[in-house]
Amino acid sequence: MNYNQLKLPAGLHVRPAVAKDKVFLAQLHNEKRDDLRLIQGEKDFVESIIAMQLNAMDQGYGEQFPNALYFIIEYYNEAVGRAVLDFEHNRVHLIDIAFLHKARGHGLGEAVLRSFMYSASQLKVPMHLSVQQLNVAAKRLYLKLGFKTVEITAPYERMMWYPQAIVNSQAFT
Repeated sequence: MNYNQLKLPAGLHVRPAVAKDKVFLAQLHNEKRDDLRLIQGEKDFVESIIAMQLNAMDQGYGEQFPNALYFIIEYYNEAVGRAVLDFEHNRVHLIDIAFLHKARGHGLGEAVLRSFMYSASQLKVPMHLSVQQLNVAAKRLYLKLGFKTVEITAPYERMMWYPQAIVNSQAFT
């Protein structure tokens, strides 16, 4: 994927993650894990659990998806999110996408997703992802963009999106 050719609105940019992004990625992860802050216990203990979760996630992604590409999403040169994609031989796998709270609800996620879908359509391959069943907002967005649920294995749903070129060619088989 040539990330410089992604079709994104003004001010929105996707670039490869680099080592100096670790601080931002930790901030993003910490913000996403407010659920763990509900644990009864000392603050340092809870924060250590959140840090272990980040390390486990990074290690798990590395082991499960050794060829994955890690991206930072910027809005007017400020890091606001990240995406992890794996371009497999016959599909694009959106492993993870996350935004800071302040960047949500402004259409940035939809714009980035549409750009990834455009890349998949150029490759003539479907795109798939998994979403937590309780993440109603994300599921609503994926459905709006044309993703269909293909498998439910609680607590996740696996969803697929097929570019029109694939849909049209399958109509004649």
